[in-house]
Amino acid sequence: MSIFDRVRSRLESSSDPPSDSPPSVGLFVDGPNVLRDEFDVDLDDVRDEALEYGRVGITRLYLDEHATPGLIQAAEARGYEVIITSGDVDVKLAVDATAFSADETIDTLVIASRDTDFKPVLEYAGTAGIHTVAIAPGSHGRSDALRNAADEGVTLAE
Repeated sequence: MSIFDRVRSRLESSSDPPSDSPPSVGLFVDGPNVLRDEFDVDLDDVRDEALEYGRVGITRLYLDEHATPGLIQAAEARGYEVIITSGDVDVKLAVDATAFSADETIDTLVIASRDTDFKPVLEYAGTAGIHTVAIAPGSHGRSDALRNAADEGVTLAE
């Protein structure tokens, strides 16, 4: 089945009556671009925003190899699956978010970042019938390109 057939099938089935289960949300956090001193972001606040859209089934924080053990431990204690990359965090996050969108694992894709590199991911998910949300770490860190590519945009309070 081609990607176009899957998208068409998903869109056609979206007119079905809603099920009793809440939508499944995939939360993908771009650690290097969100967890910066100038934003003072709390990972609990990011997850709470994602919970507004349904049951968060995937909660991932992407970090590079320079992440401190304390940050990793704190994120895991808050329920995040921490993904450490030796290369570019953006590439791993984008590939994973796209894969979860393509296989219909999630109903809503939430990306917390200020990086416009994720605009194509949000656009793809939208064409696949996935509801999309862009979370900005603060008004200074907001990307208009991400906000405009997503169905909804949220700016964390500073």
